[in-house]
Amino acid sequence: MTAAAGATLALARRETRRFFRERTRVLGALLQPLLFWAFFAAGLQPSFRLAGGGDYGAYLLPGITILVLLFTAIFSTISVIEDRREGFLQGVLVAPLPRSAVVAGKILGGTVLATAQAAFILVLAPIAGVRPGPLAIAAAIAFCFVLGFGLTSLSLAIAWPMRSTQGFHAIMTVFLMPLWLLSGAFFPADGVPPWLGFLMRLDPLTYGVTALRRLIGAPATGSMASALAITLLFVAASFAFAIAVTHRRDGAHAG
Repeated sequence: MTAAAGATLALARRETRRFFRERTRVLGALLQPLLFWAFFAAGLQPSFRLAGGGDYGAYLLPGITILVLLFTAIFSTISVIEDRREGFLQGVLVAPLPRSAVVAGKILGGTVLATAQAAFILVLAPIAGVRPGPLAIAAAIAFCFVLGFGLTSLSLAIAWPMRSTQGFHAIMTVFLMPLWLLSGAFFPADGVPPWLGFLMRLDPLTYGVTALRRLIGAPATGSMASALAITLLFVAASFAFAIAVTHRRDGAHAG
């Protein structure tokens, strides 16, 4: 257990160090969500009338925070493909360690990076007219860590059998991005066509966005209890899926 925990932490540290060594990657990770938020909030504000009033920038902020989690999960798990190509992954997999320790290390590293970037966005909430207290901010960051763990697990499960980054980007475009687009980050589910509302209710990120809005006091609809419960189920299922994929398909064989 000690060796497994040490390997998990070592892999997580490796992921974070790789990120912070690339200054352009750090700058892009911080500026991209801010530009999304600023442009979308300013451009779409006149077109939206939220139920019960409220500023559209405040409504959009939790969705942008979830987007940060999703983007970081995607880009951090690309390293699985690169590590396999360089032979690092095969070397780790033949070590006398549980496969789950390797998977947890990769996921934990990406989750820490995602949470740090989400926290940066959340502390700017007062600019959007949302003023959560310190406890609310702490709870929101903790929630982002949990949700980020689930998103990184799902992304890792998709990246694990991939032979190229191009293939991974294709899956990301047609599967992971629609999860965010259907989450209610841009628009509420009220008043949408029935088929679209059905898809939004099936989307686990819908409940993640709802829970985050409730935590920071942004305009929201839906039950906090059900949003948290469904989010936790999604995280558990995603991690179990990642473990199952990595056991079923060996990294050396996939390469």
